[in-house]
Amino acid sequence: MRRTRTLTVVLALAAGLLAGGPPALAAGDAPEPAGTALAADTYTWKNARIDGGGFVPGIVFNRSEKNLAYARTDIGGAYRWQEATKTWTPLLDSVGWDDWGHTGVVSLASDPVDPDKVYAAVGTYTNDWDPKNGAVMRSADRGATWKKAALPFKLGGNMPGRGMGERLAVDPNRNSVLYLGAPSGKGLWRSTDSGVTWSQVTSFPNPGNYAQDPSDTSGYASDNQGIVWVTFDESTGSSGSATKTVYVGVADKENAVYRSTDAGATWQRLAGQPTGYLAHKGVLDAKNGHLYLAYSDTGGPYDGGKGRLYRYATATGTWTDISPVAEADTYFGFSGLTVDRQKPGTVMATAYSSWWPDTQIFRSTDSGATWTKAWDYTSYPNRENRYTMDVSSTPWLSWGANPSPPEQTPKLGWMTEALEIDPFDSDRMMYGTGATVYGTENLTNWDTGSKFTITPMVRGLEETAVNDLASPPSGAPLLSGLLDLGGFRHTDLTKVPAMMYTRPNFTSTTSLDFAESDPNTVVRVGDLDSGPHIAFSTDNGANWFGGTDPSGVSGGGTVAAAADGSGFVWSPKGTGVHHTTGFGTSWKASTGIPEGAVVESDRVDPKVFYGFKSGKFYVSTDGGATFTASAATGLPSGDSVRFKALPGTKGDVWLAGGASDGAYGLWHSTDGGKTFTKLSNVDEADTIGFGKAAPNASYQTLYTSAKIDGVRGIFRSTDRGASWTRINDDAHQWGWTGAAITGDPRVYGRVYVATNGRGVVYGDTSDTGGGDGGTGPDPDPQPPGACAVTYTITNQWSDGFQAEVRVTNTGTDAWNGWTLNWSFADGQRISQLWNAAHTQSGPSVTVRNTDWNGTVAAGSSVGFGFTASRSATNTEPTAFKLGEQTCTVR
Repeated sequence: MRRTRTLTVVLALAAGLLAGGPPALAAGDAPEPAGTALAADTYTWKNARIDGGGFVPGIVFNRSEKNLAYARTDIGGAYRWQEATKTWTPLLDSVGWDDWGHTGVVSLASDPVDPDKVYAAVGTYTNDWDPKNGAVMRSADRGATWKKAALPFKLGGNMPGRGMGERLAVDPNRNSVLYLGAPSGKGLWRSTDSGVTWSQVTSFPNPGNYAQDPSDTSGYASDNQGIVWVTFDESTGSSGSATKTVYVGVADKENAVYRSTDAGATWQRLAGQPTGYLAHKGVLDAKNGHLYLAYSDTGGPYDGGKGRLYRYATATGTWTDISPVAEADTYFGFSGLTVDRQKPGTVMATAYSSWWPDTQIFRSTDSGATWTKAWDYTSYPNRENRYTMDVSSTPWLSWGANPSPPEQTPKLGWMTEALEIDPFDSDRMMYGTGATVYGTENLTNWDTGSKFTITPMVRGLEETAVNDLASPPSGAPLLSGLLDLGGFRHTDLTKVPAMMYTRPNFTSTTSLDFAESDPNTVVRVGDLDSGPHIAFSTDNGANWFGGTDPSGVSGGGTVAAAADGSGFVWSPKGTGVHHTTGFGTSWKASTGIPEGAVVESDRVDPKVFYGFKSGKFYVSTDGGATFTASAATGLPSGDSVRFKALPGTKGDVWLAGGASDGAYGLWHSTDGGKTFTKLSNVDEADTIGFGKAAPNASYQTLYTSAKIDGVRGIFRSTDRGASWTRINDDAHQWGWTGAAITGDPRVYGRVYVATNGRGVVYGDTSDTGGGDGGTGPDPDPQPPGACAVTYTITNQWSDGFQAEVRVTNTGTDAWNGWTLNWSFADGQRISQLWNAAHTQSGPSVTVRNTDWNGTVAAGSSVGFGFTASRSATNTEPTAFKLGEQTCTVR
């Protein structure tokens, strides 16, 4: 189940290359030159593979170019489909810390006239959880680079109603015209200059009035869900002139659908429309003159008790109830509406809010006159499926469950608001769930009586929110604590683990720890509707058993394991700090420490534990039985703090956190928390972690998500914090990264970063001693055959420039990996590069493929871009080599 996510730390503040990642976000027409003298390192960034893990409320196929598709997520950004590899490429990793809300995507639109253009309406919350307004981001290169138009209101990518849509639409006849449906009573908005500027359509009469729960004082469930979709009737316009007929869906149960027949000048409520429902989707079959509408009695995506499907005849104004089941038999709302553009009489929809026993998918091949179901009962509780499911690529989708009929595992899904038939291929369908993207490539088997196959189509789309991370000195390199899925034990970072933590399976793991001198002993705590909130493992997290809760526990809180695994200290939600010896069969209340304190253990002395609460640091020397407040002063007064003790040295503690209106930064103690020294060279810090020491260094490497020298980023220090190196870049920021960070004790330079919606990101340095991703070193790829290169300077300013490079396989065999080399003539120096990995030594540049674009078919091409510094001259390179092959320069 997908839970509502809030960034409590960010609210308290109130104020390299990732595979397939984009470049830095541009607010204007030209990138700004770098403004910091910070040291930097070249890192390769990837995801520890989980594949999915969150709600995908929207999938958008381009209507004019085959195989061009996008997906939007509620908090984890947007993605573009890569047909050659059947993977998704992340597009919004350039969103930075201050704009973290712009990782929530409420709508996407792919330009049907110019497929290179794509738009994203971004913003996570419409209440004060997100301090910033929303924006419309626009790209002319399929999401490789972006420009942003700020809006005077907020958008809600993670708000109720986020599965409705699409709220953003491009006029298919005059593609400079776009419409955007706003929430919060802000109405309908329009751009006439391809998304550069926006103005309200003042003639639109109804801003909506539906809220999930008007009594909610937080503003989350009480917000007006507003204008929820826009659909053009392309048959009422011609190329170059604005489409005359436009339909708009409104969150108003009595007045859900409006139409303009004069290109948006005036609007009328559609006469005769059904009432008592919200129209989640409005999809037009212009060929047959049918507007299909999927209705629910609530806004979703979790809820919905009744629903209907209707067909509206655009020529006659006739409404026809085409619902596949009687209203009395619905216990769900309808959504996931789509038509087959190759066979427009074929229509599909979902029972998006049917949680038990499963979601349902409906299909009609006669414009809704008759329907068939993806599954039906033979004799209850037994059911017959029209499909087979193969989740071997993402095996955890079974949840380790063994349900009784009529439930099955894996489930067909839940929260199925996004379902799309490929407009160029009647056999391909994709749909989003609360956990993944499923799809099929033999859909029409449905109509012939044979079964179609459903598989996860989600690789590259990483959407988990991460609470905690641990990298033990032996055993699995990575243990994670996640919202929604609980967490995973990664024995290979490049492979999807077979199962999340089970027995018990927490809805969210809030904290985990291992015994430093006995890494086989692991503890985790988390949230669970019924059952224990703590679990233990004696085999490094491979298997688990539930512990016993002290009285009053209502949530996970934080937990710490003694250095030798002999005991544990737990600060759960709902009651005070407790301690135990053994595996938690008998807990005793700790004294001297307040309820809600964050707890950690010393990594050498098994009797020493630490705590922090509201500006005070606490120390226990008797296994957590009693704590004493330290005399240390000057620490952050709030509770947005994370601290850790250094492995191998007793009493060596690092503390990060604070808020912009008080103490904020990084502190170090070498006397077990009696005193702390604030690092003067760190402006702000939110996490702290340790990894293997650098070659010839005696102290472990430090990692932090911080602001240093005025720059927000991920930083590394190999000299106890005396100096810092930024190891990410503006292209790879991942929004908010304040939950957790840890280095790898076995691989120098490797760091694991927790994100809020982009999963676990890990980076390896290009320095000697860097990691290999858990699979061993990769030899330089040497593609065979001929090649051609196009080098284009796309922007230039006084001391820098931006360029794009496209490499084409002009040979007869596919490339399985590639390396491109060239030299600059005028001292140009690359500052950041996207959609590939690079190194530069003097004038010589080497660019290598990422893990998603290494395969290049004969006749196909691959591209990347970069920004660089320059002198007065900027001579373009004239010679390129792909491996040992000299390329033609175009």
